Amino acid sequence: MSAPSRSARIALVGNPNAGKTSLFNELTGQNQKVGNYSGSTISRKSGSFYTPHGHQIELIDLPGTYSLYPNSPDEQITRDVLLGDHQNEEAPEMVLCVLDATHLERHLYLLIQIIDIGFPVVAALNKTDLAEARGLRIDPTVLSEQFGIPFVPISATTSRGLTTLKHSLRHPFPPPAGRAWKGTSEIESAIAQSTESVTTHQHGILKVGEPGSEHEQAIQKTRFAFIQRAISNGLKHPDQSSRRLSEHLDSHLLHPLRGWIFFVLLMLTVFWSIFEFAAFPMDFIEVQFENLGALVERWIPEGDFRSLVVDGIIAGVGGVLIFLPQIMLLFFFISILESSGYMARAAFLMDGIMSKVGLSGKAFLPLLSGYACAIPGILATRTIPNAKERLATILILPWTSCSARLPVYILMIPMMIPGAFAQGLALLGIYVLGTVTALLAAKILKPKLGVAEPPQFLLELPPYQRPQIKEVIRQVWDRASAFIRKAGTVILGLSVLLWFLGTYPKSTSDDPSVQQKATFNAQLGRAIEPIVSPLGWDDKMGTAVIASFAAREVFRSSLAVSYATDEEDGKAMRETLSQEKRDDGSKLYTPLVGLSIIVFFIYALQCLPTTVVVRRETGSWKWALGQLSVMTLFAYLAALLVYQIGKLILAI
Repeated sequence: MSAPSRSARIALVGNPNAGKTSLFNELTGQNQKVGNYSGSTISRKSGSFYTPHGHQIELIDLPGTYSLYPNSPDEQITRDVLLGDHQNEEAPEMVLCVLDATHLERHLYLLIQIIDIGFPVVAALNKTDLAEARGLRIDPTVLSEQFGIPFVPISATTSRGLTTLKHSLRHPFPPPAGRAWKGTSEIESAIAQSTESVTTHQHGILKVGEPGSEHEQAIQKTRFAFIQRAISNGLKHPDQSSRRLSEHLDSHLLHPLRGWIFFVLLMLTVFWSIFEFAAFPMDFIEVQFENLGALVERWIPEGDFRSLVVDGIIAGVGGVLIFLPQIMLLFFFISILESSGYMARAAFLMDGIMSKVGLSGKAFLPLLSGYACAIPGILATRTIPNAKERLATILILPWTSCSARLPVYILMIPMMIPGAFAQGLALLGIYVLGTVTALLAAKILKPKLGVAEPPQFLLELPPYQRPQIKEVIRQVWDRASAFIRKAGTVILGLSVLLWFLGTYPKSTSDDPSVQQKATFNAQLGRAIEPIVSPLGWDDKMGTAVIASFAAREVFRSSLAVSYATDEEDGKAMRETLSQEKRDDGSKLYTPLVGLSIIVFFIYALQCLPTTVVVRRETGSWKWALGQLSVMTLFAYLAALLVYQIGKLILAI
């Protein structure tokens, strides 16, 4: 059957945590396009697929929202696209509304609003497998009769019901079902009058019920009463054992004392595991790159080209990829915690602390994303409705240690502290230090941004559930793929550049030490040494830190070039560095110097792409360049204080 000349446009909508993204991925597969909405940095995701009838569907994944009365830029985009008010974006022809079957009553309010504005709608009852496991019995036939639209039970994570769902998206689409509820004569009269005064029925019904309007509460009450009647007929609750279990877990995990003890122990376990369980795969990767380097050395004659391939490309990329197991472990644990429903509880715990610094628990989720990468974390702040809180969160977010810093921490910590448990504790301390400093900065910064409303935090706690391994693997693979692509592009290019700077210009002397001092790298190091020596660093450390402003991961590559050490072998590299001496014969890489380096990396904004994104999100180079300058200066002063005060203490 031939494809139609034009794809039918369907909008995918739903509350946050309804499983909308999982359904989008399952339906569209690899046929996805990601861009930005015009005039906005909010991502626009679309994809295509064919129904069993042979009709091509263009699926537009709209940002999650709780209602059509927006409280954030994300929700505003969803409303504008549905109403055809967004620039260069046609209104969809149909809406596919994703509902969480385990929290059906709360999710039906968005559905009823979408039906009210006059779209053909299909409701996807997602997570029905979890609902059944809890004893919930949902009758989609009864719900379909009540609302006048198809209800299709599915499970996006197991692909259950997706064929039936595709069948329900028949084309041409059926006419809108119309409002399923009827208000008082006064409400109906107001709706009729408003509809006559605007160009579309959609705007009319929304105008009458908008927040602050005369009929807002009456319409809300009428809608909720209708939902209650529909639920009483179409949903049967089980015995209370599963609910009691959830409440029992929350009584401990959300307890103001026990909850925090569990959270700290859990985080400590995660960071200990990063050191303990990644050792074998890291050793395996290290051996493979060493074998590759030895093989290339046999193939290519001695000279600059062989040095470029072995010391520049293989050593540079291999020295970064060796940390892939640890980064994957970190992403794995974060995905498990998100999928199980615990991460929302962590945000709830954090709300009490964050409210004291002028933020809400809603800022915790972007900050959490920042531990993976600052860029998606900054983009995630668009879910924060308060503009001042959003700006404050953007400005402090890079102080949450992203995964690009992990190779630096993993290099330095074992040189300072022996034992996986102690190393894991130190790594946890690093993340805590960055987070606490970020929150204190928010406390100082927020009042300076102007008077704002007190932060409000509304978060739906998803049900506890077994982590969906398929989705966890997908997330870990996406993160790992991004890291590998960066190693194969940005890191590769920088490694070649570092090799060039460490090799040229060449001296006519046969003495290797004299040759090394003639290179561009050595010249740069001598120029900045007066600036970095108060931090306890030598010229080679200084050039490595300068190089890391392009990408933090190349810090290791630069050190390897400067000290002529094997970057792929972490133990050998640490041994080489630990044997380096100053001119007076004292040890160069002391624990105090290592601490100075770590503190600098905690606080410095060594990521120019992040600065570009901050400019786009805030609409001002003033905030972006100010953030870069202040964080760099703060990092320098913090490292200076750590080293100089540490020297005084050790001298006593």
